Amino acid sequence: MVKEFKEFILRGSVVDLAVGIVIGVAFTTLVNSFVKNLLTPVTTIAGKVSFSSLHFTIGHSTFHYGAFLNDLISFLLIAAALFFFVVKPMNVLAARRRTGAEAEPGTRDCPACRSEIPALATRCPHCTSAVEPTGMPETAPA
Repeated sequence: MVKEFKEFILRGSVVDLAVGIVIGVAFTTLVNSFVKNLLTPVTTIAGKVSFSSLHFTIGHSTFHYGAFLNDLISFLLIAAALFFFVVKPMNVLAARRRTGAEAEPGTRDCPACRSEIPALATRCPHCTSAVEPTGMPETAPA
């Protein structure tokens, strides 16, 4: 049973999950610190804004809606920070990667007989017409 447990723990997916969780916790701490120490003070420039003391009472129940408002504002600031500082830059990088140079096709049509010929061919093997090669010749791997 110990051997099976060791195999389970050392499986790639379990280790990857553990690494993902640790990185996620560290990233959460970073984002929360960014919001608490940099974004939240921006909201209080006009004056001290804290809703934590707002509440109302019905019967013997006290509803602390001010704490909810603080949490809502914090959530919106975290979402905005993630969107503008993580999601948007990642989308820009993904778009740049997609608009990279397209691979040249390996074949093309002969202008004389419309047969399919290699892109780098200088003569059509079907009609023997001279053709200009298209694309760059591939270099052999070193």
